[in-house]
Amino acid sequence: MATGKSDISGWLVRPASGHLWTGLAALLGALTIHTVLVTSDGGMDNAIVVDAARTWLAGRSPYDDPHFLYFPSAVVAAVPQALLPRPVVDVLVPSAVTVALALGWACALRLYRVPLRSRLAALGLLGLAAGFAPFGQLVRLGNWTVTAALALPLCLLLASRGRWVAAGAVIGVAVALKPLLAPMVLLFLFARRWRALAVLVLVPSVASVSAALLLPDPTGFLTRTLPFLLRGDDTFVRLYEASPAAVLPRLGVPEAPAALLGLLVAAVGVVCAYRRWRGPGPVPLRLAETSAGLMLSAFLVSRPSYNHYLLVVLPLLLAGLPYAGAVARRPWFWLALVPQLPGVTWPWLESERRRSFRDAFTLCVLAVTVARHCVRGTRGVDEPDASPGRERSAVESA
Repeated sequence: MATGKSDISGWLVRPASGHLWTGLAALLGALTIHTVLVTSDGGMDNAIVVDAARTWLAGRSPYDDPHFLYFPSAVVAAVPQALLPRPVVDVLVPSAVTVALALGWACALRLYRVPLRSRLAALGLLGLAAGFAPFGQLVRLGNWTVTAALALPLCLLLASRGRWVAAGAVIGVAVALKPLLAPMVLLFLFARRWRALAVLVLVPSVASVSAALLLPDPTGFLTRTLPFLLRGDDTFVRLYEASPAAVLPRLGVPEAPAALLGLLVAAVGVVCAYRRWRGPGPVPLRLAETSAGLMLSAFLVSRPSYNHYLLVVLPLLLAGLPYAGAVARRPWFWLALVPQLPGVTWPWLESERRRSFRDAFTLCVLAVTVARHCVRGTRGVDEPDASPGRERSAVESA
């Protein structure tokens, strides 16, 4: 990471002024307060999970709601919210989502050893909150994707310090709450961290099986939710999906070729991620870019696949900006984000029912950019206190 005055990195890593932090606090506070005033039950998506917990407490199956797409362990995790007064939940959830997103950004910065008082720390979070529409959408919806947005950078921070078992536990807990980070199993396979991988698999498995035994319909996830996810035929959900398998049929492409194309592109993305893991460069870049490649590949085929899923990988990539070889320094990284600028009206795409076309552009371009970057590798990286060889040995040693 370059910190000299001749490079933008030097300006980014120096301390931010108090005015900048004040502006950031005002923006996050306004976003949170506005959400509290206009939503109930912490947002529409959080309400789905909380309603599932209330349904279970009433003696019925939470899987009666086809839009409840979580493991049984999430039902138990939502019980505290179900027992709280609704006005308390209205305030608690948007605040918790905002704090979790900020903590995820902090973990991403520390992964790259960027100071938390730096200009990048303040400007990066300010840019995400003000310039990336899914950030505000996630806060307003209260979607549990926020658990993955915090867990992934925390996992990689722990892994970069050699604490792989703890990293596996973090991913396991996140998967138990929402199975979004399941593709991270491949990172542990790449790294051959068998004990950590066992912990990752064991935590959600035990949590889900234990919770399922408490439900009136223990196999509801397997018999109802899993077929729903495999079919992906919900008319309402399809309008907001960004994966090629959902978007291309809306443009006239038959469903089977669209799904096959998505699978092929995702498979290529996984191969590119593996090459990045085996390639050169500092540990933070290798961990972050390999993980981003895996997650973006999964988003290309997952059903559903929403634009706020990008908040799982975007902060990780953005925090690497001080490194000369980071993907965040490639032009297409920024061009991919242009359709997500809030307040911009795009001709013929302004309708909520057509928003998924913009989301698909961002997802696909970002995935291709990261995959291409993974193949090309990291060039011209300036790391002042650790050579790539020593860093690689520190991470991959037993």
